[in-house]
Amino acid sequence: MRFASGCLFALAAGLLGETPPAVLTGLDVLTSEGLRPLEGKRVGVVTNHSAIGRDRRDLIRVLAESGKVKLAALFTPEHGLEADREGYVEDSTDPVMRAPVFSLYQPERRRPTPEMLRGIDALVYDLPQHGARFLTRITTLGYTLEAAAREGIPFYVLDRPNGINGVDVAGPPLDENYVSFVGYLPGMPIRHGMTAGELALLFNGEKKLGAELYVIRMRGWKRSMWYDQTGLEWVNPSPNIRSLTQAVLYPGVCLLESRQVSVGRGTDTPFQLIGAPWYRAREVAAHLNALNLPGVRFLHRRFRPRASVYRDQECDGVEILLVNREVFDPVLLGLELLAATLKYHPGQFDLREVMPLLGNQEAADRLRRGQSGRQVLKAVRPGVEAFRKRRAKYLLYE
Repeated sequence: MRFASGCLFALAAGLLGETPPAVLTGLDVLTSEGLRPLEGKRVGVVTNHSAIGRDRRDLIRVLAESGKVKLAALFTPEHGLEADREGYVEDSTDPVMRAPVFSLYQPERRRPTPEMLRGIDALVYDLPQHGARFLTRITTLGYTLEAAAREGIPFYVLDRPNGINGVDVAGPPLDENYVSFVGYLPGMPIRHGMTAGELALLFNGEKKLGAELYVIRMRGWKRSMWYDQTGLEWVNPSPNIRSLTQAVLYPGVCLLESRQVSVGRGTDTPFQLIGAPWYRAREVAAHLNALNLPGVRFLHRRFRPRASVYRDQECDGVEILLVNREVFDPVLLGLELLAATLKYHPGQFDLREVMPLLGNQEAADRLRRGQSGRQVLKAVRPGVEAFRKRRAKYLLYE
């Protein structure tokens, strides 16, 4: 495995403006280098239009306007090329590059086939992510890295910030028997605290894939940064993560997402609401406020989703108010939400429905026995610490 550190910071700053920006993404660094690592190659890209540089151009446009690279194929993750689709996405053709667009979010296909990769000299991954294990683009990273290793194709990751910081690691580690499209690597906690480039190194190393892997590193990013401290423009990475607040809440609130409970999809504030027509939200909100969870408060309110679970039905719900992200623990929130939902709705909420997301049998068993989220986190701490030790040798930034 190799690291591509990119050009001198002064060169990048000179190309992008006199004042050095807070953070240059891997795409910015690659652009400032004149695409040298890819020049003259037939390239496949794993990306969508949410992955923009500081000049507001995405990878596809950068390649199209360079005249130095042949774009042979596009591979899109969940939510499609425009990052605005829900549900499965069909293949298409890019209208500008006239290149095939292969969807990696179809019922029977989540990985590139050898036929799709034929004639490709390099595969490039560039997608934003905000630090939760069950984001499917992380699994897409793993699957495409596996495919590149199998076909002997060099794999480049254009690195981007972990939007909810690269320090915090938390939550029940993934059991082997819960590996799925929403959980790629056994032993990974819900919050991994890594960038896409670091994850690629972790996957390649821990799974012994043997990929020829290059990470185009960011410039100026620190692990402690939240996305709004990077100087980078926010672009919605998916239809239902529309703000940094929602990205911060997502690793916890998503633990309840199922056919049983609405997490606010179909409202103006997804992942800031939970509820159902049968939900005892007033009691749950009071219970959660009494726990004094750091950095968060709860309000009882009703809402009516316009789409997704309980579409056009009035739900009794809990609104989640993020007060102080510096002390807030989204995974603790999610586990306490699960514990409260089980406590106040015996027989109405089936934990098996969310096991692909929770991914840890010990945590599930403890919740079923009535333990609190704090108790569950204490019990799984040894697994979290074990992951911290595994990840340490793959970290690229301070």
